[in-house]
Parts: sequence; structure tokens; C-alpha cells
Amino acid sequence: MTTALNTVKVDEIEIEIAYAESGAGEPVILLHGGESTHIQYETFRPLLGDGIRAIAYDQRDSGASVNPPHPYGIPDLAEDCAALIRGLGYERAHVFGSSFGGFIALQVAVSVPDVVQSLTVGATFSDASALQAPVASEIVALSPSQRDARMLAFALSERGQADEKTVAELKSMMTHRPPEADARRLAAIPGFDLTDRLPQITAPTLLIYGEDDPAARPEIGQKIADAIPGARMEVILGARHGITMEFAQETARLLRDFVLAHPTQPAR
Repeated sequence: MTTALNTVKVDEIEIEIAYAESGAGEPVILLHGGESTHIQYETFRPLLGDGIRAIAYDQRDSGASVNPPHPYGIPDLAEDCAALIRGLGYERAHVFGSSFGGFIALQVAVSVPDVVQSLTVGATFSDASALQAPVASEIVALSPSQRDARMLAFALSERGQADEKTVAELKSMMTHRPPEADARRLAAIPGFDLTDRLPQITAPTLLIYGEDDPAARPEIGQKIADAIPGARMEVILGARHGITMEFAQETARLLRDFVLAHPTQPAR
């Protein structure tokens, strides 16, 4: 399944953000991981169901979005997300990010809190130094073809790796960027650390982690949850890093229920 893309232009930073969407209702912005594009959510978006407008966009140096060849950091990517929300005509939206997208989602909630109606993050870190964990550091150092093979074991459970359809779906979600684009995205990671700023997050917050994630372990998510006032933590049994793919149904159900419990427009 492929979806036609729309764009939002942000003239002041010379960026054109491409996005795909499905449904109508509560706006939910979906932030993809480091190895993907908006396509990560192509089958996930419809799972959010009625009453939700699911919007997945391409970050800088990803997919169909266009940006100048300048260095950037996670705060810049967070400003892009806020610009998209405003460009779509919203004051606030629900923000969901997984893995690298979780970095950005947390940053949006810290640095542009006024645009966040609710925050949900999964399989992510609040401190890039945690990426020194063996599995994660190996992946970012690999060539594109090696990454594909490594990501199978990283993202999928043993049952998922044995299922041809699941493996094919994961491969279809991964993208191979030009070396210069890949380098800019990887360069955005070092120095990212929101640990001391997590208590500043005021949006209702849900964290979703895979029980068997080899890098973003549940205890990492629990530390983030403990630092954010009122945050809730959910663990998906049997899941590794690919919570939005192999365990899309479970993740979508958690996200949907959380979003609808914190509507932008209170019921009358």
C-alpha cells in the first residue's frame, strides 16, 4: 500500500516537509526511526481507527522531505515537528515517536511544549550516551546492507524473523540514504541528553517498550517514566525494538486509547 504525499513548506528554515495521512479527528503526529521514513507507519496509521487523523512525515534527509545540506541537531528536528503541526493548522497535536523518533518527540515536549497535547514515546532513550550499548553502537557503524541484516534480529522476535511476511514488511520500511545525508542524521545524535529536563514535561505522557528490546530495555523506559510527572509505562510482552511493526496492533491500541483519553477538544 502506498499513500500520496502532501507537503508543508517552512520558508524561514528552507524546508519542505512531506507527509502521509489517514483518518480524521484527533491529530496524531508519527515520528519515524533512524533507519526509516514515513513508510514506517504505512500499515500502522489505519490501525489507529476512527476519530484519529494519523500523520506520518519524513524528517530531514529522509524520504520526500527537502532540506538544505546543513548540519542540525535533535532540537532542530523538534522545531520541524512543531512547524508541521502549525503548518497543518493546529495549535496542538498528539506526538508519538519510536526509537530515533522518540528522541525528537521528547525534545518537542521539552522545548516546544505548547504544541503537544499528549506525548507517547516507545523504544527510545533520553540520553544518547545510552547508545553505547553494544547492539545500538554496532548498528550505527554498519554499512546499509549490513544494517538490514542486523536490524532483523534487533527489531524482530525469533517468531517474527521466521515469518516471511513480517521480514519482508520490515525490509520495505528501511531506507538507504546517500552517505552525506546519513552522516548528518548520525551527527545529530551525540550530545543529545534530556535527562535533567524530563521533569519539565507537562504533557500527559505514555511510554511503550518491548519486553525483549536488546537496546532500549524496559528499565530505560521506566527511568524516563519516573522522571516525567504522571507518566505511565507499558511493556509489550515478547517484543523487541520493532514495536510499531511486528507488534503494531498492540502499540496502536495503546496509543489510540491514550490519545482519545486526552482529546484536544473536550466532549460536550
